[in-house]
Amino acid sequence: MSASIEKLGLPGPDWRTLLRDAVRDPAELARLLDLPADALAAAAHAGARFPLLVPRGFVARMRKGDPDDPLLKQVLPTGLETALVPGFGPDPVGEQALARDGSLYKYRGRALLITTGACPVHCRYCFRREFPYGEQTAARANWEPALAAIAAMDNVSEVILSGGDPLSLDNDRLGRLVAGIAALPSVRTLRLHTRFPVVLPERVDRGLVELLAASRLDTVVVVHANHPAEIDESVAAAAARLRPVTNALLNQSVLLAGVNDNVETLQLLSERLVACGILPYYLHLLDRVAGAAHFEVTEAEAVALIALLRRRVSGYLVPKLVRETAGELSKTPVA
Repeated sequence: MSASIEKLGLPGPDWRTLLRDAVRDPAELARLLDLPADALAAAAHAGARFPLLVPRGFVARMRKGDPDDPLLKQVLPTGLETALVPGFGPDPVGEQALARDGSLYKYRGRALLITTGACPVHCRYCFRREFPYGEQTAARANWEPALAAIAAMDNVSEVILSGGDPLSLDNDRLGRLVAGIAALPSVRTLRLHTRFPVVLPERVDRGLVELLAASRLDTVVVVHANHPAEIDESVAAAAARLRPVTNALLNQSVLLAGVNDNVETLQLLSERLVACGILPYYLHLLDRVAGAAHFEVTEAEAVALIALLRRRVSGYLVPKLVRETAGELSKTPVA
């Protein structure tokens, strides 16, 4: 695979520099996007517990002067987050009671590792925005407790790296973790869930590509894009670097009111993904985390949208509509 790696285009600026330079101040975001001051009136208060974080490259894909831009809505704190809504809480899918040493065993034959609490972007609908990362990350003691727990189970064939975002780890740390997983005889598949290739595509650098190419594990990368405007040439280039070193490149989206809750947007998103070699995989109903109620689309509306999409495009362009239900052993398909 090394020959193909040599042919891949590589990004310029180091991703760590770009992440350090991300926008964290709502006032700066307003200046960059020519937003009216009243659009940010509640941002500082709403972002006190879960602050704004968005890379400048992602900001550059937003429409200037438009407080309703679908990319902006995903990252800008608003006063709607402070509303107390029945049914919305800090642990919407019941994970916190299941976590041990940063590991979650929700699915048969699979182990999920909370690799880090760090992300390249703070999505306002994040179902782990209240997760106790300080108590539960698998990085403790050089990953040893988490890896020992997987080894003791002896039936885990797939390890899922989640977070936060596992690609927040630099290549050295990530490489040590992947090597530790590859040393477990029962494990055949490594799955990474990451927003980096979409919001900060420079993260898909030579070191990451070589790391994945060198592993004996079958590698599946699941990226996260919700709107077609998120996918530009830099994202397509990152996908092109990942394709030769992965067994599958998939996308999962969250159905979000005011962002992608219309069939035209979902169709264009699927078409742009497939043009990049990324297969639409899941469309999630919103996990009911506190602060995100204003993003919820009803199940009936979601089912109708998928039915419309199915009439307009080929089957491989239609993601599975699913919800995460506490206590269930897999995602629950929504008919």
